[in-house]
Amino acid sequence: MELDDEELWSIFDRRNLGRDRREQRANQRIKDMQDHGHQAPRRVRSLSRDEIVKTAIKVADAEGAQAISMRRIARELNAGAMSLYWHVSSKDELLDFMLDAVEGEEEFPPVTGDWRTDLTAAAWTQRTALRRHEWLMDFIGGRPPLGPNTLRNLERSLATIDSLGLDMVTALNVLGTLATYVMGAVLREFREMGVERRDREAAGGLTEDDLHKIVHDHVQKLRGTGRFPHFTRMYEEGIDPDSAETRDARFEFGLRCVLDGIAARLPGQPG
Repeated sequence: MELDDEELWSIFDRRNLGRDRREQRANQRIKDMQDHGHQAPRRVRSLSRDEIVKTAIKVADAEGAQAISMRRIARELNAGAMSLYWHVSSKDELLDFMLDAVEGEEEFPPVTGDWRTDLTAAAWTQRTALRRHEWLMDFIGGRPPLGPNTLRNLERSLATIDSLGLDMVTALNVLGTLATYVMGAVLREFREMGVERRDREAAGGLTEDDLHKIVHDHVQKLRGTGRFPHFTRMYEEGIDPDSAETRDARFEFGLRCVLDGIAARLPGQPG
């Protein structure tokens, strides 16, 4: 039996909001707003949920999820705030739709049948999505509903490792471990990017040579104490552990370590 996306939403929505319930809540919300003197919506039927969600994602990408409100999105759409409630019952529900829409953006390469290759591709795809939508990190893992795109991606991921013969708990732990690594790596990358921005602002009119001299002088002072030989060696070898140029390589190294650990836990492996 085929289920459309709306029916999939109704199955997993913790608020049990199907089509009828959503319209009932929209009608009540609009009535309440009208009772308080608000004008009737200028655009009701001409809006669509997809349009609302795409607009909200665009605002969040530019300004962060804290900028999201029903009034703000209505203004972006040149619509009355009450119009949105025909399609989205609340800001919480809008966030659920946004998260699932982003899941639908993920473009996974064809499954090869080799679990390491396929999980590697999935990890890189997830990293790309998280970096494209920085606000996702504030909500991922904290929104219980499974939307249609989230459900499809989970089904695909489980199918990717189906040949390993894992029980369901272990399979979910494998995928969870991989997702945790990706989120942690991206969070570190965001921190590095933030430091880079602050450094540029603090540098003002300083040239690269000026900055290099300042760092060099600080390292010389540290070397003189004799207490930080490993740190000064890192500097002498020209290694910047937070370099933007090495982010991809560092992500790949960590990912291989995670996959090696998963491989060591597979059935038939010692230990």
